[in-house]
Amino acid sequence: MIWGILLLAVLLIPISAILMDSPIGRALARRLEGAPDAPPPPMVELAKKVELLEAEVDDLHRAVEQLQEENQFLQKLLEDGGRRPTLPPGAAH
Repeated sequence: MIWGILLLAVLLIPISAILMDSPIGRALARRLEGAPDAPPPPMVELAKKVELLEAEVDDLHRAVEQLQEENQFLQKLLEDGGRRPTLPPGAAH
């Protein structure tokens, strides 16, 4: 009986070492440690997508501003079109 308990204790040491070194053991250790600095993988992907979307919004904002400036320029040209002096009839040649 004592030999059975002793044999079980001797076998538990290497078995537990194997389990702790396995991916399951490492995952369990990470969960128990609770790494506060590293966000979970889905949050990292979400943060990358948000950065990409922010860059796209900035590009769109610049494009809209450029279109507004062009629109103002064209609007002024249309408004001033009748007020500009024209060339005399013989000056075109």
